[in-house]
Amino acid sequence: MSPLSHDDLRALASAYALGALDRDEREQFETHLADCDICQGEVRSFAPVVDALALSVADRQPPAELRARVLGAAPRPPVKKMSRAMTVLPWSLAAAAAMGLAVLTPYTMQLRQRTSDLIATVRDLSSQLADGNRQLVAVRRQVSLLAAPDVRRVDLRGQAPAPQAGARAYFSPTRGVYFVAADLPSIPADKAYQLWYVLPTGAGNPVSAFVFKPDQNGAAAFTAEVLPTMPNPGALAVTLEPAGGSPAPTSDLYLVGALP
Repeated sequence: MSPLSHDDLRALASAYALGALDRDEREQFETHLADCDICQGEVRSFAPVVDALALSVADRQPPAELRARVLGAAPRPPVKKMSRAMTVLPWSLAAAAAMGLAVLTPYTMQLRQRTSDLIATVRDLSSQLADGNRQLVAVRRQVSLLAAPDVRRVDLRGQAPAPQAGARAYFSPTRGVYFVAADLPSIPADKAYQLWYVLPTGAGNPVSAFVFKPDQNGAAAFTAEVLPTMPNPGALAVTLEPAGGSPAPTSDLYLVGALP
């Protein structure tokens, strides 16, 4: 099995917490988990879910046939005298009850465990299917954009607030933009980066393309729409804005690149 990336392994955190990984995936995940605080936090966050699933199944009574067989197996001492029967009967009933409980408890726990396993498996498969569908849609969109006959490559360079940052975009006036950035500075929780279409002089103000936050390594990748009525931009630019985005740029440029 080929090594998985951090993002791939992070996506397996829920399945690991639920015990749904195969041996190779589990070994890779546990090796990565030992040195990754983020994945450790992901696993811990699923602990309440695992506990809730284990307790979500009500106790079940065993089948009537099993109950009758257990009760029938209880010892029944011969009753010769009333005094003897009165002495032995409580013991006989207690033994039958104890044997019944001994069988009932494993049966109930086994049923609960199987149901919990089934719930966990369905949950994990549903999550994987949803993630797979989203990834498939994103990949198809990227391929369509990159294959557009009018696509142009734009290299964005880091400016004074982030000289080490860099980005590359593929812009199509008909299909949007595919944007990839690296080495962006980390930002506060109440801030986000915003990508802008910078229109030629006299064509209007910059138009917002997308609001985004980079990962812990300062990387980001996404596709964004383009307004059909918007003039072709002369450049793409990135600024730092409030977390919800701004109607117009309010900070210095962090990245900028002119369209060829």
